[in-house]
Amino acid sequence: MADETPPIDEMHYELLAQDALRGVIRSALERAASPGGIPGTHHFYITFGTRLPGVSLPPDILAKYPEEMTVVLQHQYWDLALEPDRFSVMLKFGGMPKVLSVPYKAITRFYDPAVQFLLQFEPPAPEEAVVVEAPRPTAEKTPSAPTGDDGPKVVSLDQFRKK
Repeated sequence: MADETPPIDEMHYELLAQDALRGVIRSALERAASPGGIPGTHHFYITFGTRLPGVSLPPDILAKYPEEMTVVLQHQYWDLALEPDRFSVMLKFGGMPKVLSVPYKAITRFYDPAVQFLLQFEPPAPEEAVVVEAPRPTAEKTPSAPTGDDGPKVVSLDQFRKK
């Protein structure tokens, strides 16, 4: 019987497609940052992970939204600035201006209710972490009796990696 393993997508088309769709968000924000602002009745609901890499929020905002937050860009936003991989904007929270900086990769949802346009993204996968435990020096050479300690265990992910 032939091995019927599915082909491996070494091009990572899903990630390429998500990056392209994030380019749509960047283009919409470029329009919003232009002197004319957001045209017509368009406005944006942008949802992002607050603890994802590169997200910069004031501590009080992060405390209030520890996992995810949605901001609305419609009439009252200032200093919208775009960079190749992120945007920053000043919004008011409780009447106080606060600057947020959000990488496009941290965005999980973009919605323009004026035209029912929605983009949803999977949150970025956390970086794989491999923990290597260094051998501990011991004073005795004989194994000690089990203590029943169910403390943390170290697992190497090397055996699961594709070669």
